Amino acid sequence: MENNRQNQVNINWYPGHMAKTRREIKEKLDLIDIIYEVIDARMPISSKIIDINDLVKNKPRLLIVTKYDICDKEETDKILAFYKEQGYVVIPVDLVNGKNVNLIIKESEKLLQEMNNKRKEKGLKPRNIRALVVGAPNVGKSTLINRLVGKKVVNIGNRPGVTKNLGWIRIHKDIDLLDSPGILWPKLENQYQASILASLSSIKEEILDSQELAIFILKIMNDLYPNRLKERYKLDNIDFENIEFTLDEIAKRRGALQKGGTINYEKVYNIVIRDLKEGNLGSITLDRLN
Repeated sequence: MENNRQNQVNINWYPGHMAKTRREIKEKLDLIDIIYEVIDARMPISSKIIDINDLVKNKPRLLIVTKYDICDKEETDKILAFYKEQGYVVIPVDLVNGKNVNLIIKESEKLLQEMNNKRKEKGLKPRNIRALVVGAPNVGKSTLINRLVGKKVVNIGNRPGVTKNLGWIRIHKDIDLLDSPGILWPKLENQYQASILASLSSIKEEILDSQELAIFILKIMNDLYPNRLKERYKLDNIDFENIEFTLDEIAKRRGALQKGGTINYEKVYNIVIRDLKEGNLGSITLDRLN
């Protein structure tokens, strides 16, 4: 599943709070019965924490796939089928409408029953199941938790770093959940996947070069969904050797001209970045199995 496509963006982002979160997860792992591993359906490979197995060991796990309602289902389903073949319990969810969220509770209750049967055999009282939610920044963990609870209990935002600390939340009468801040891994060696993470808000915008990111988005969309660029920007083709011409055309069509008709290139870059994130380029999946 390694993607070898090259680009010019060099991205690395691993702030101190991520290292701290990893330490705290390891410290609390003995308390945890099940892992809710959350990935983004638009980047189901790139958003999967690369060393997750080392972090959560052999705990039972649900692979919860958020933003399924805005992905390219044909492509995402190929990747999810691969995960199922690897033995994952995969639950795609639509958090806008709450579709399939109940399956998370059902799968958790199966484990709860098994756990409490064993406790009963040992003469112990039943207890709530303890779940840990873990995932990359901005994959929808907070929205998922609010859906599970049925009301807003954690803040959400279309940017990484909204959740700052680990904290317990009762999401169901039988389930206590430990929420954790989004984490990446210390070295983003696959820069293609790092650029996908950056394109879909899992990496803080302030550290990014907006020009390089916008051009990466144009390249990947031209490769995977060329008709979307044509529909949005009326572009028949893009000459990446002469990208300035393409940026000028987008500026004219999307209102990024300054006084005197000069181009506001920073505005053009932000238009392209926002169009991808906000769904103006349609339902997309940026990962491929090969």
